[in-house]
Amino acid sequence: MEPNSLDDLYENYVADIYRYLRSLCHDHHAAEDLMQETFYRAYLYLEDCREERIKPWLFRVAYNAFVDYKRKEKRSVSKEDGFFSGLPHPETTEGTLLRQERWEETALALSRLPEGQRHALLLHDYHGLTYKEAAGIMNVGLSQYKILVFRARQKLREADRRRNEHE
Repeated sequence: MEPNSLDDLYENYVADIYRYLRSLCHDHHAAEDLMQETFYRAYLYLEDCREERIKPWLFRVAYNAFVDYKRKEKRSVSKEDGFFSGLPHPETTEGTLLRQERWEETALALSRLPEGQRHALLLHDYHGLTYKEAAGIMNVGLSQYKILVFRARQKLREADRRRNEHE
C-alpha cells in the first residue's frame, strides 16, 4: 500500500467503522476510542496487509480491538456506575427523544441476540459486507454464517411482533 493511503482509508471508512463499533459497545466514547485504536493498528500493520479488499480487513481489526477492550473491561472495576448517564443532555426536542427510543429498542433487541448472531447481522445488514467477507471476519464457514444471520433475523422479527402485540 502507498504511504498516503491511510488518510484515504480513514476518510472512506471512518463512519462505517464507528457505526460498527458503536453497535458493538453501545457507548459513543468507547466507540471513538476503539475507532482510534483500529486506525492506529491499521497504520502499524498496513504494509503487512495481504488482503485484496481493505474494508473487511479493517472490520476485523476493529473487532479485534473491541475484543481486547472487553477483556480489559472485565479486569477493571467501575466505582460509580451511571454517573454520566444521569447528567442532562442539551438537546431535549421531541425528535431527539423519539430517535433515542427507537435506537434503544433496536439496541435492546440486538443485545438480546446471542453474540454470534448479533455480530453476523451487524456485519452484513448494517455494514454492507458480503456474506463471504463477514464469514471470514468471524472465522466461520459460509453456510454457518448464513444460518446465524437467518436465526438473528427470525428472532428480531419475533421480538418486533411481540412488542407490537403489547402496544
